[in-house]
Amino acid sequence: MPVTSLELAKVAALAADSKKADDIVLLDLSGKTDVCDYFLICSAENSRKVDAIVDEVREKVSANCGVSPLSCEGREGLSWVLVDYGSVVVHVFRTETREFYRLETLWGDAPRIELA
Repeated sequence: MPVTSLELAKVAALAADSKKADDIVLLDLSGKTDVCDYFLICSAENSRKVDAIVDEVREKVSANCGVSPLSCEGREGLSWVLVDYGSVVVHVFRTETREFYRLETLWGDAPRIELA
């Protein structure tokens, strides 16, 4: 049975949290854009941690949801890595890069999903 976009996003959020990602935010974009249903945004203080978070998200989503990303961009610089699952896009930022791009502000009117 296929998982919903929200279930996939929550698996990704738990994976990021397990690797101590900072400031994890899940935005519901389903009523705002046709691009995807959810943005998961998180950050880490260094490139090594960004890399570990991305690996964990990919591993846990694959194991628990049976889904591989359509694409994964930014691994070479590890400043902003985007993992695209189609309906869910995971953004893992270095802290200073996240502050510069401020995606939460760009999508400020999107509802935030509470993560336990």
